[in-house]
Amino acid sequence: MRFCLWEAKYLLRLAIPVFFAQVILVLMGVVDTIMAGQVSQFDLAALSIASGLWNPILLSLQGILLALTGIVAHLFGAKRITDVRIQFHQALYLSIILSLFGLFLINQLHLIIGLINIEPQVIELTLAYLNYVKWGLPGFLIYCIFRNVSEGMTLTKPALYISIIGLAVNIPTNYIFIYGKLGLPELGGAGCGIATAIVFWCMALSQIIYTYSSKKLQGKFLLSQFKVPDLSIMASIFKMGIPISLATFFEVTLFACIPLFIANLGAVVVSGHQVAASVSTVLFMMPLSLSMAICIRVGNLYGQKQYKKLKSTIFTSFLLAIAISIIVASSTFLGRTWISTIYSDVPEVIALASSILILACFYQLPDAIQVAANGVLRGLKYTTPISYITFISYWLIGFSFGYVLGKTNLIVSPMGAQGFWLGIIIGLSVASFLMILTVKNRLTRTPFNNGNMDIK
Repeated sequence: MRFCLWEAKYLLRLAIPVFFAQVILVLMGVVDTIMAGQVSQFDLAALSIASGLWNPILLSLQGILLALTGIVAHLFGAKRITDVRIQFHQALYLSIILSLFGLFLINQLHLIIGLINIEPQVIELTLAYLNYVKWGLPGFLIYCIFRNVSEGMTLTKPALYISIIGLAVNIPTNYIFIYGKLGLPELGGAGCGIATAIVFWCMALSQIIYTYSSKKLQGKFLLSQFKVPDLSIMASIFKMGIPISLATFFEVTLFACIPLFIANLGAVVVSGHQVAASVSTVLFMMPLSLSMAICIRVGNLYGQKQYKKLKSTIFTSFLLAIAISIIVASSTFLGRTWISTIYSDVPEVIALASSILILACFYQLPDAIQVAANGVLRGLKYTTPISYITFISYWLIGFSFGYVLGKTNLIVSPMGAQGFWLGIIIGLSVASFLMILTVKNRLTRTPFNNGNMDIK
């Protein structure tokens, strides 16, 4: 099986707009952090705690709806546009249920906050932020559905344009609600919650307007003839999406929990880890975007029943993921000190962050491979293994080894934050191996395996 240059170029054309859209979404969080931090340390702490509680819920619910991309890609490849409309409508109904469930969970977060030993002022600001931002959840899920349908139909640029609109709305609304402009009350860091909710609804509205007016998407057709809710179709989307959601949850909580286990090692250690984690989040957008492009392309070819070309695309995808990981790792290694100085001017923090970023270079390869395999499996609508592979690799293996290396002397002297990052490398390596094995086994089955077409 050979590397196909045309497929590589096509995947990059799909992935590049997704990459910039994802980076802009990350920048919104950076803007919130900077503007809240300018008010006081209490506002920044409240934003950090609220985000740590809110993001797992938000991303987990988003993960369920990510199943729609693979479903639509398959149907679009098979030229079953009417079925795309049906899935789209049922996903919108499903988003209502997920929104209600998400709002219920957010309303229970005060129980967790009450267990945290923090200043009363921070607790008040945290609860205020959550009470504001939760109303943006339905808008975000609606935006995700429209985006997933657009991307499943190979149109990835709209998400970039709409994310730019979101960032343009985010900055002035933050300013207005944080500092109390235009006659509104001064809310401090909690005002970021209102701004974020407004941004989500603006992005949802923009996506709806684009879809309705787009001839490429056949938006007027997609937004017509709504049927009553069909629980069987919604259950099918949910069943395919829940492994993706769980995988997202396992990954988000892993990185969220590490600072809790190294907190007693001092502010320098926590800060160094946080710098490296922040940089890694941005770097992860590259393989993640490629994974989304792979899902779209594989889903299209799967729907077209072009199984031989599909296998060639998968082979090309993995080679492209490896090439990107080498570029990212090399750039990170060469620029590790300079990157660290952007986040901190404390020499000890810079030194620690730089050393951790060296470790981050080593996990770029397995991370890119496992994320690419994730995209393949989503495109094939075979998501069940994703959740248990992620749980076993990230938590049972990665976190366990990280804890042993970082906090105990069972193998070596306690390594602190570096030990946890070595655990991440081990966990991601296991995940990449299991993911590739799953893809290979899937492609040896009919209809993919027609006589002599086994993947090598």
